Amino acid sequence: MCGIAGEVSYTVALQNRENDFLKMQKVLAPRGPDQKGIYLSPHAALVHRRLAVIDIEGGRQPMQAVCGGNTFVIVYNGELYNTDEVRGALKSQGVDFDTHSDTEVVLKAFIAWGEDCVHRLNGIFAFAIWDTRNERLFAARDRIGVKPFFYALHDGNFIFGSEIKAILAGGEVKPVANLCSIAEIMFMGPGRTPGCGVFAGIHELKPAEYLYFDRDGLRIKHYWSLKDQTFTDSFAQCVEKTRFLVTDAIERQLVADVPVCTFLSGGLDSSIISSVASRYLRKRGERLRTLSVDYRDNDKYFKKSKFQPNSDPAYIKIMAEYLGSAHKTILLDTPELVNALYSAVDARDLPGMADVDASLLLFCSSIKEVGTVALSGECADEIFGGYPWYRDPEIRARFGFPWAQTTPYRQSFLTDEVSALIDGETYVNNRYTATINAAHKADGISATDARMKEMMRLNFDWFMQTLLDRKDRMSMANGLEVRVPFCDYRIAEYLYTVPWAFKDYRQYEKGLLREAMKDYLPEEVLWRKKSPYPKTHNPAYLAAVSKELQDKVLADDHAPIFRFVKRAALERLLTDDRAVPWYGQLMNTPQTIAYMLMVNYWLKKYKVEVVL
Repeated sequence: MCGIAGEVSYTVALQNRENDFLKMQKVLAPRGPDQKGIYLSPHAALVHRRLAVIDIEGGRQPMQAVCGGNTFVIVYNGELYNTDEVRGALKSQGVDFDTHSDTEVVLKAFIAWGEDCVHRLNGIFAFAIWDTRNERLFAARDRIGVKPFFYALHDGNFIFGSEIKAILAGGEVKPVANLCSIAEIMFMGPGRTPGCGVFAGIHELKPAEYLYFDRDGLRIKHYWSLKDQTFTDSFAQCVEKTRFLVTDAIERQLVADVPVCTFLSGGLDSSIISSVASRYLRKRGERLRTLSVDYRDNDKYFKKSKFQPNSDPAYIKIMAEYLGSAHKTILLDTPELVNALYSAVDARDLPGMADVDASLLLFCSSIKEVGTVALSGECADEIFGGYPWYRDPEIRARFGFPWAQTTPYRQSFLTDEVSALIDGETYVNNRYTATINAAHKADGISATDARMKEMMRLNFDWFMQTLLDRKDRMSMANGLEVRVPFCDYRIAEYLYTVPWAFKDYRQYEKGLLREAMKDYLPEEVLWRKKSPYPKTHNPAYLAAVSKELQDKVLADDHAPIFRFVKRAALERLLTDDRAVPWYGQLMNTPQTIAYMLMVNYWLKKYKVEVVL
């Protein structure tokens, strides 16, 4: 994994702006602590920071290759999981290789096949390739959107980076928030509209898109999407294929030249990954390392709820003993969680999922002491239908994003001036409607299955992207590569076509996945009811963030958040007994307070100019 950035200009001699590109490189240092490099030419600058995982010496970047007298230069962030297959196909066409890095495979795949190379790649990636003869940039992002690629057009120049901070560091693009930015923060946040970078003028290449930039301008093309088709497999065949896809994805993602470990929460998804990984490593005479996160006094304050029926530690113990893994639990406390809220904004460049971001940032810092690569269970719920909003007929029938049904509540935070300029209901509903209308459905499917295609598309394009953003930024801020096997596009493609009755086997959340992987788990974990990402239940957290809001925001008459948020609304947060979820299952009153702290800090730290 790495950090990439760069610029293409046909009006400015970029080799005279090396200091700007060194600044871009510096802010990406946490993503790539091992190696660094810059390619400079009159019209293109490519910047790289490397976290070395495969072919430590041979994979240095920017990497160049010459074909037919033309030089191609790549900066690449990601991992390719079918490297051997792609390399073999290229060798059969007479292509030679100097390294065993996947970077060289991606570069030479583009040289051989052009833009069609993206259809042959199975992995998580964002990369840019400069064609020196044609003075043209090609860039692409993986199908699911695991790896980020932000860009901006400024005075005819194309500027890009793995993170927004790299674009801002170049000095040309200024940190500005307009009405659309405020709508994203206050109505969609901590999610984002696909393709939106929140800052005015900053965009993100969407998942499964590639682009060309040259003297004719910018051209973007979508190269993959979820497509439904008539499903003909029996349930037994479906189970067998699901088992193969899941185990194959996990095993492919265990390949590395550095230590590998897994997240283990005691829930279904991380337990499946850990079990497959443990068996795979055991054949090689290695012992799996597993890691969990917990919070001080959670055992004392945990209370059962509809969304969290039991706590994790007992199940973690069962799984760690079942696997025989070298296990470590990272214990977090309230003061560090509160402090990390601000570091999490630095990592994401935007307000995020409050303590859910902060805790992951701290967790990843501890994991880095154990390994350089970790596997995590994100995205199984989106793909296999594990969330409550898939399963509750009343919730899934409602119009609107199921994890954010509080638009009027969010609107109540805006000042009267800004509220008059932004219609939150229209802003949100237009995005919801466009997404469900884009859900592809085969002819003749039932109304339930049709709605489930819409639900999967909603989760795939929105909720899952928020979690992937979180996982990439919090891990890479610590120089840790986190892989997400359930994001293998082959799993998503197949599961999109599977009827709900199969996914809902035994009327149990992710019933199909449980049946497919039953030989990998003890019974207690196999049929454990879904429990969300662990968070603190300590009342000290609410007290701490409340004090932060009082001391750092409400006590400051010039706090930047007051540019569009009412003081009275923030004061109500500190006294209201009603718990209105801000986002999903994990952001209630304490997390809403924390989110407002993040918004204020973001505006101040990034010196954001608010333009109405």
